[in-house]
Amino acid sequence: MQFQLQQSIVVSLASRLDSILADIKGVLQADLFDSELSAARELRAKGFLRAAGALAGVVLESHLRGVCNGKRIHIGKKEPTLADFYQALKNADVIDLAQWRLLQRLGDIRNLSAHKKDREPTEAEIEELISATDKLTKTFL
Repeated sequence: MQFQLQQSIVVSLASRLDSILADIKGVLQADLFDSELSAARELRAKGFLRAAGALAGVVLESHLRGVCNGKRIHIGKKEPTLADFYQALKNADVIDLAQWRLLQRLGDIRNLSAHKKDREPTEAEIEELISATDKLTKTFL
């Protein structure tokens, strides 16, 4: 009887340990995202708009990758893009059309930042990308 009690305690601890590790990972990731977005704001303030947008885009992509992993949404590509993540979330009915359009807009701003296109991203667009990414990393799990 005592052995079964001890065994059930150990089993309970193992499941609790997974929960604690997930909590620690979440806190560390949130802190990393905050640091990277702070660096993006600093780059924007100093006029390095492309770098700021690219960095914020990396944070957004990392966050969406984590959301997909957490919801067990499989992305079929070996090297998925930001668009692959938000499309998979829409297809899985995790996000609605309005959220999908917002992520699409943010992806467009990120692409303006990371690739030499017809025009440069504006400071307002970069601020929108940074602010929206900051909000999404804190509210969209």
